[in-house]
Amino acid sequence: MQADNVVRLRPMERVRQDGEPIATIYRNLGTDSAEQVVSRALGELALTMAGLASQVRAHDMADLARQLRRLQRMSENLGMVSLGLVAIDVRTCLASGDSTAFSAVWARLLRIAERSLAPDKELLDQSLI
Repeated sequence: MQADNVVRLRPMERVRQDGEPIATIYRNLGTDSAEQVVSRALGELALTMAGLASQVRAHDMADLARQLRRLQRMSENLGMVSLGLVAIDVRTCLASGDSTAFSAVWARLLRIAERSLAPDKELLDQSLI
């Protein structure tokens, strides 16, 4: 096989977000308090994702399903629809023991997380659900 026959695929995930959960936080807490709460929640979500990535790199699958469930709940609380749904898919692959499916869906979760937590929101397709 020649090297010029190799095609590098760059999947671009469509990130779906629902603005209502964050809008509710702002309505209930006011701007200053809501900014703190949302910033703290996003930071915690990012740390959870980093911890998951570290676990997967180390092939430490113990407690991974629980951490993925936590990521799902955090995502849902912030209106990150795609991130929450893909976290469910990763848990399903983990439960089935299908390492190939797990690897593929894990890669998708990483892409979605990267786009969901990107500081430049203009890069995202923020469709409301």
